[in-house]
Amino acid sequence: MASIKVGKPHVSHDKPSHTRGVREGNAEGNYRKQPGHLPNGKSTARRSTGVRPKPKNPILSVMPNLSPP
Repeated sequence: MASIKVGKPHVSHDKPSHTRGVREGNAEGNYRKQPGHLPNGKSTARRSTGVRPKPKNPILSVMPNLSPP
């Protein structure tokens, strides 16, 4: 086997993985600020793609919007 050179790690291994006070994307109330999320909890294609999202929505309004999770 070949030996692989690795550098010194940039983090300390004894620190926790989460730092208190760091805002997470799934924090309460963040959905209202993000584009593509509707007030009723549904989402549009804008949530999934930023490139021409309008053609990615369903053709008829009665069809469900199945955007990726």
